[in-house]
Amino acid sequence: MSTTFELKADPRGKLGKGASRRLRRAGKVPAILYGGGQDPMPLLLDQLDLMNQFKNEAIYSHVLTLNLGDRTEQAVLRDVQRHPFKSTFLHLDFLRVIADRKLRAHVPLHFANETTARGVKLQGGVINRALIEIEIECLPGDLPEFIEIDLANLGLGDTIHLSEIELPANVALASHVDPGSETDAIVVSIQHAHGGGEEEAAGGEPAAG
Repeated sequence: MSTTFELKADPRGKLGKGASRRLRRAGKVPAILYGGGQDPMPLLLDQLDLMNQFKNEAIYSHVLTLNLGDRTEQAVLRDVQRHPFKSTFLHLDFLRVIADRKLRAHVPLHFANETTARGVKLQGGVINRALIEIEIECLPGDLPEFIEIDLANLGLGDTIHLSEIELPANVALASHVDPGSETDAIVVSIQHAHGGGEEEAAGGEPAAG
C-alpha cells in the first residue's frame, strides 16, 4: 500500500444534533473512533480536508493515520454519511486498527481488459458489473488497495462469482461462500447488447395498430 492518508482530528466536546449542526455550519464534520478494546472517542475533522482526501477512492481500503494532537491512531473507515444532495460529509465512523488483529474492510473491484474481453471484442456483448466492491478480512498489513479481476477470457454469457475471485495472499472473503450456493453472488458477466433483438425475431415488421 504505497498511498498514505493522514487526517487531522480534534476531540469533540458537546454531543447531540444541535451541536453537530453548528459544527457543520462551521466547516467541521463530527466523527467517532471506536474499537480496539478502548472507549469510543468523539472527534472533529475538517470538511475541506475530507473532500480533498476522498477524491482518491483508495481511502476506503487503506489504514488511515488520525493525527490527534500529540499522538496518532491507526484506523479504517467503517461508515461514511454524506449529505443527500450536496458533496459534503455529515458523519464518519472509524475503527481502530491493531496490527496483529484481523479486520474487515470493503475493497473496490477493478476490472481489467474490459474492452478486449472475448465476449465483448469478438462476440459483441457488454459488461455487466453486479458488484463494485467486496468485503474482505485480513491483517492490517495485508489490506489491498483494490482487487483486480481479469476479464480477458470471459465470453458472451459467462459469469464470475464471488467464489471464483482470486484474492491476494492472506486475504479472505469476510463471509464464507460455498461455490454454487445462494450466497455465491455474481460479480460480473458479459451479456447480449440490448436493442434490435425483438425486431429481428419479429422479422422487422411494425406491430399492428
